[in-house]
Amino acid sequence: MTDTSTAIPASTQIQRPAAHIIRSDAEAIEIAKQLAVQFREDAAVRDAERRLPRAELDAFSQSGLWGITVPKEYGGAFVSNVTLAEVIKIIAEADPSIGQIPQNHLYMVEGLRLDGSDWQKQVFFDLVLKGVRFGNAFSEIGTKSVGDVQTRLTPTEGGYLLSGKKFYSSGALLADWVPVVAKNEHDETVVAFVEKGSKGLTVIDDWSSFGQRTTASGTTLLESIFVPTEYVLPHHLAFDRPTVMGPIAQIIQAAVDAGIAHAALNDTIQFVRNHTRPWIDSDVEHGYEDPLIIREIGDLTIRVHATDALLRRAGETIDLAQADPTEANVAASQIAVAEAKVLSTETAVLAASKLFELAGTRSTLNQFNLDRHWRNARTHTLHDPVRWKYHHVGNYYLNGVNPPRHPWL
Repeated sequence: MTDTSTAIPASTQIQRPAAHIIRSDAEAIEIAKQLAVQFREDAAVRDAERRLPRAELDAFSQSGLWGITVPKEYGGAFVSNVTLAEVIKIIAEADPSIGQIPQNHLYMVEGLRLDGSDWQKQVFFDLVLKGVRFGNAFSEIGTKSVGDVQTRLTPTEGGYLLSGKKFYSSGALLADWVPVVAKNEHDETVVAFVEKGSKGLTVIDDWSSFGQRTTASGTTLLESIFVPTEYVLPHHLAFDRPTVMGPIAQIIQAAVDAGIAHAALNDTIQFVRNHTRPWIDSDVEHGYEDPLIIREIGDLTIRVHATDALLRRAGETIDLAQADPTEANVAASQIAVAEAKVLSTETAVLAASKLFELAGTRSTLNQFNLDRHWRNARTHTLHDPVRWKYHHVGNYYLNGVNPPRHPWL
């Protein structure tokens, strides 16, 4: 084991109260529901003003929900992936920007579980349970593809020097640590854990997307940052063998989309019940009595419920593959999550668009800010193109071809 006297992070405490320790799946879901009430209250205002959810994020991480996947032997609840998806869906229904921010944090907790050294697990899991937040500096802009990583980790005395430029750094601005995907001297994919405030680390709030406005998913600059050897995770190992690294990343994305779909449908129902007039040909008194509106609400509800069912099924297959990571089990979990992601994507975009068709012209007024649902759905669902998920699902069932292993499947 590494000599911890020289490797313990300089700042193991955060300037926030100690996080609550969640002990069970049921407790995690109950706390998520309580927080959702709080987060929903000003979600539309935060979106309209592009106001970052600083206080809300503190409440979120200190609630203990960011530590629910820490293994039991390290003090965590290690909840099921069904519960993990449900928690994210609940939070994302209230505010999908807040729901998205812990995605990469939770991804890195799984990465540490799979391939972290004993020291890394002891130290970083302890930090997570105290309420420490991981951001991310994974993706780059302007490269050949999402898998083309130009950021480099170069050996130096006592560790490495990290240099590069990242974008889509969701959560990094408000994080305590920024895990960075890079290539090492052997051209292997690794993750370097960089503590906030490290010399050479700059996180810029330049996210200008029309959707998911308050995720602060902007630029991260990495200028010859010294990284101790102990802070480097050999992340390529998670894809050199069958693991659920990819499916866990993806089910969280699907859960965010499912949350958006729920929010859009709920707001559609509320608006129709309270504001929408019936069409002149319907010969009814209220918009909620219009038979064609009723039909469309029924259709959307079925699609949302089907998305929930596929999300649960996907979580169950991940749980199985996590416990027994055979090639067959992992491939089955990848495909199940891909199916859930396809339906969550299409349902979120459809529900957010149908809102205006069913609610009517008045629903487009700025005072309601209901377009945030469509903007959030359209932006978030671009993370992973579903056209390729259709291909992998079809190839799996038709030709018995297992999907490739990477974080996007």
